[in-house]
Amino acid sequence: MEQRNLILAIVLSVAILLGFQIFLAPKPSPVGDQAGPSATTSAPQAPDAPAPPSGDVVAPSPGTGAPATAVVTPRSRAEILAATPRVRIETPAVRGSIALVGARIDDLVLKRYRETIDENSPNIVLLSPPGSEHPYFADFRWTSSRNDIDLPDATTRWQADGKVLSPTQPITLSWRNEQGLRFELRFEIDDHYMFTVTQRVVNEGAAAVPLLPYGLISRTGTPKTLGYYILHEGLLGVLDGTLKEVDYKDLRKNGLIQDQTTGGWLGITDKYWLVALVPDQTRPVNARFVYSGRDNVDKYQADFLYQGASVAAGSSTSVTSRLFAGAKEVTLLDRYRDELGIARFDLAVDFGWFYFLTKPLFYALHYVAQITGNFGVAILLLTVAIKLLFFPLANKSYNAMAKMRKLQPEIARLRERFGDDRQRLNQEMMALYRKEGTNPVSGCLPIIIQIPVFFALYKVMFVTIEMRHAPFFGWIKDLSAPDPTSILNGFGLLPWMIPDLGPLNVLNIGAWPLVMGLTMFLQQKLNPQPPDPVQAKIFMFMPIMFTFLLAQFPAGLVIYWTWNNMLSIAQQYVIMRRAGVSIGGKGHKAGTV
Repeated sequence: MEQRNLILAIVLSVAILLGFQIFLAPKPSPVGDQAGPSATTSAPQAPDAPAPPSGDVVAPSPGTGAPATAVVTPRSRAEILAATPRVRIETPAVRGSIALVGARIDDLVLKRYRETIDENSPNIVLLSPPGSEHPYFADFRWTSSRNDIDLPDATTRWQADGKVLSPTQPITLSWRNEQGLRFELRFEIDDHYMFTVTQRVVNEGAAAVPLLPYGLISRTGTPKTLGYYILHEGLLGVLDGTLKEVDYKDLRKNGLIQDQTTGGWLGITDKYWLVALVPDQTRPVNARFVYSGRDNVDKYQADFLYQGASVAAGSSTSVTSRLFAGAKEVTLLDRYRDELGIARFDLAVDFGWFYFLTKPLFYALHYVAQITGNFGVAILLLTVAIKLLFFPLANKSYNAMAKMRKLQPEIARLRERFGDDRQRLNQEMMALYRKEGTNPVSGCLPIIIQIPVFFALYKVMFVTIEMRHAPFFGWIKDLSAPDPTSILNGFGLLPWMIPDLGPLNVLNIGAWPLVMGLTMFLQQKLNPQPPDPVQAKIFMFMPIMFTFLLAQFPAGLVIYWTWNNMLSIAQQYVIMRRAGVSIGGKGHKAGTV
């Protein structure tokens, strides 16, 4: 096989695979369609374990447990928060409140993150109360197999022992019914995004009462998702050690997906944000993903229910669970996994199938960025480190390419002599390679080495919040977004904004993609030119194709590719000069150094 054909096949395969993975590849089969008890839509419940109410509940009817629904015209979030008594939440990372009516965590704002890179942009609003435009909240309550137990519900007015929940000040909410049951919810929060919730019941009555604590997350409305194959957005969890990912459309189709697990977690994820329930890691629970569509409104719920519990007369019982609500910071999730023993909590960040490569690459970038203070500089330095790591292999490859370039005149003569006999031509060419001690395949190694690093870096850029709004230099203010400049307005020199061009956005090419295309063209000029005119024309268009392809990719990835090309050009140029081979145009002979 000729070197040019093999390189062409590899490069085209990479381009096709990349485009397929990002734009065309189908999603995995929904969890609910998989065989086996681990992902069933009818997993058995304990006999005394009614399911938690659906998140669309307004107020369960006393004595029946049947939810009452209501059509509600959305009000402003600020109006709802101002109209209800609340316990304030204040930490270095979040601010918000807990409603005293219903005891819901339904107001949370992330103080460290904004909607855009503009310093005046609003902070990210994660949780919102029922009745607002996009309700999203967490509940911790109790249910029972008996219908005559008066349980706290969405209308219950709780009493608080304080006004502010902070990392140094927990809050306890309490409520007593007329049957001698006192319910307590103790909330704690750390400096980041983890709530600890202790549900306690004291039975001051004369008989035992079956009570089962539960936790739920409810989200109303289907959020806008990116829809990329390489990123999961929807419901997810680790149940019995297995990662379950359920898309919104899959849950709408199945309605209910449930499982039984000891340990793990479950919740709802966006690209950068996560709200997750973490039950006691030592106790078995029934875990569910639930969809309900009423009044043309989609509602999604993740919940868990502790199994078999009864509170004897004159005694009390309690259980402690956790709620994560915040940004999916990789190092923080790892710390929660290790320190709190939350099974595989780090999988909330979708590092994908190449987790073993993608996550170490992230940590390497993160470490260098902490030293340099800039993720863009970290990308440049890490690229140099990768080059040094693979230098012996790349050096051997470039030497082989230099030899191949020196053999081009001889190969041309063989083609002229045996052009009508392909079998004889291939035999003579292989004999020539053996005689000169070169291998046409070895020249492909630099490209092969780049492929896994390219995909891993793309994944890091795309899914990690640490890269979100991370600046470089000049006009690059967000390495996770495409280059904001455009050739259509002279890279900002001409006074007009570029409108949304729809499918023609492919023409909206920034400065960095153009530089990348130029470096790819220069690197191509150093390679042995294919003698076949058709192949030569195809290779001539490769830099143009990659310029358009990568124009809409994260700027950090384009910077990596450009810098890698520049290092490869320098390395290849030195090797070829030492070998005394022609560089660039035909017949030009380089001197030795």
